[in-house]
Amino acid sequence: MQIGLAYAMSGEIESILKNTNAQLLETVSGVPVYEIEPGILAYAGGIGKVNAAMSAQLFIDRYHPDWIVNAGVAGSFLDLPIGTVVLADSFVQHDVDTSAIGDPVGLVSTVNRVEFPTDGLEQAEAILNRLGAAHRTGRVATGEVFMTKGARADWIAETFGAMLCEMEGGAVAQVCLRSGVKFTALKSVSDRLCQDNNAGEYFNFGEAMAKLNTIVLPFAQELLKQTT
Repeated sequence: MQIGLAYAMSGEIESILKNTNAQLLETVSGVPVYEIEPGILAYAGGIGKVNAAMSAQLFIDRYHPDWIVNAGVAGSFLDLPIGTVVLADSFVQHDVDTSAIGDPVGLVSTVNRVEFPTDGLEQAEAILNRLGAAHRTGRVATGEVFMTKGARADWIAETFGAMLCEMEGGAVAQVCLRSGVKFTALKSVSDRLCQDNNAGEYFNFGEAMAKLNTIVLPFAQELLKQTT
């Protein structure tokens, strides 16, 4: 059994690397891959859907994980406190639109679905509860946009019923679906899309990420224990 922790930015994984005996295994196509401990690997795949998809497939092909846990920061459509932990129950891709030819908004061709549910939701909830990790559960919208307050953000929240918005998770979910790898995601609120200064809030994402990483590693350890 092997679990992969999928991050976008090196800064998001930094606190785990500093507090463990993590070893860099290799850097392939700009993607650093680390062994955090036996059975748990991590990588920083880059910002945006293309980088996320490329790095997820590269990681799957080279390391054959049984489960990928996407961890990272996200903007909240709700007025949630910065650092709120959210367990994703599903993903959508808000920037996919072939409605001009009769498809529902958000339909991803080839896999022909709008929603990408996460795996083992009840199991993940139970693990977080045992860890005493306060959290919310909700849908995450992914797209190639750093979202700010405004009409577009309002449309995404209303159209897809999303709690959070970010730039990678939906792409990783799609790759995992096509590759037959289980997928879970833990997000930390870095900024609030209901605030005028959400871009300013975002630049303190390190604090939100450090808090999340205190949960991500024990979560992965428990998941590994339960599924080995």
